[in-house]
Amino acid sequence: MQTLASDPTAIVLDLEEELRCLTSTPSQFSIFRVPQPQVLRNVNEKAYAPRLLSIGRYHHGKDQLWDFENERLDIPLSRYFAVMRELEKTARNCYGGSISLNQDEFVKMMILDGCFIIEVFRKFRLDMDAPALGQGNDPIFELSWMLPSIAQDMILLENQLAFFVIWRLFSMTELPNSPSYESFLVTILRFFNGILPGKGCRRDNVYRVENYRINEIKHLVHLIHGNWLPSPTGLAAYELHNGTDNSHCNFICSATEIQEAGIEFRKVEVDKDDDSLFDIKFENGVMKMPSLEISDDTETIFQNLIAYEQCSQGINLKHVIDYVKFLNCLINSSKDAELLCRRGIIDNLLGDDEVIATLLNKLCEGVVLGERFYYSEVSNKVIFHCRRRCNKWMAKLRHNYFNNPWAIISFLAAVFLLLLTFVQALFSVHGQQSISLKVKNFSHERCVMSTIR
Repeated sequence: MQTLASDPTAIVLDLEEELRCLTSTPSQFSIFRVPQPQVLRNVNEKAYAPRLLSIGRYHHGKDQLWDFENERLDIPLSRYFAVMRELEKTARNCYGGSISLNQDEFVKMMILDGCFIIEVFRKFRLDMDAPALGQGNDPIFELSWMLPSIAQDMILLENQLAFFVIWRLFSMTELPNSPSYESFLVTILRFFNGILPGKGCRRDNVYRVENYRINEIKHLVHLIHGNWLPSPTGLAAYELHNGTDNSHCNFICSATEIQEAGIEFRKVEVDKDDDSLFDIKFENGVMKMPSLEISDDTETIFQNLIAYEQCSQGINLKHVIDYVKFLNCLINSSKDAELLCRRGIIDNLLGDDEVIATLLNKLCEGVVLGERFYYSEVSNKVIFHCRRRCNKWMAKLRHNYFNNPWAIISFLAAVFLLLLTFVQALFSVHGQQSISLKVKNFSHERCVMSTIR
């Protein structure tokens, strides 16, 4: 009590700081940190933490991360310091909460992180365009596992740098034949395409990426999410049906139950530019789904994109959340996962079907659906199909009599015997009718002969 009375000013300052942190809403900043007391974070804390590379201020200075200072310092820092200092306040406001770094420390972080990101993209483009040139003694490209690990760290929601900082540093770099703004964006998208678990429809296949205004891109996660999309055809159908009821998703049966209701699962290829992982269709009793690759990195990628959709207030289409929720409805057990793996819809690189089921169920913990569910039309068609009585009868017939070869043989044998019995009965009735007719004819003939006599 004496401490409270002796230093009220310090207590007031502490309370004001806590209130500032509590009242910081996602609308006030663009680089989010998943709140600590939230189910999303509790599902897998490690999914938001970088393993190799820290970018931005949230994980800045962590000891367990590799030191890439030598890689980042191979640039004339003096050229960029003045420009980055002008952007420092705007960049600082992109982060929520208080920042312990002073102005010079924050500017240094911007330069080092931004130049490292640009160098990775430049070398990736060079390796993609002219792989024969090689990358010298660069450890990032010498070790096959290094580049995918860095890409995964760069897609983390809390591991971001404002995109206007990256673009300003890129545009200041004077290199011969330097790529344009739109080709720079395409390079970024191709860089991350290697770690995404399925093909999305990039915006540059629909519109030109030059339609992006530089101030519209918040960070790399925003750019990736805005280009890992359903196809234009799928989006048009979504807008046409204008689904509004999210409750249907909760009532979709699991994959094995749906199969028993007579629905067939079929893998579809996504080779064309306007195909996408998110394009799931239900036509004539067939569920058509593109293949999803599930590896060690899939949970981290999905969890960060889900967190981004949950934290962002201006996103109308939460297609990643809706896709994971739809899969969660289909996969309730290892049998469901095994069924979709056999159909080629899931490419299981983890080896255990039970792990697949657990992973997808965990991803939906704490997730809140948006106002409209992207797969509401597919869900309605599936529910209507399953409720039709004739489909249930056919499903029971397949389940009871066609579930293995011996059951099929027994069923065919029973049908054959039934046909023989029917034919025998038919001939027996036909024979009796013939005898009866002959007797009648004979009697009639005798009556005629008697009359003549």
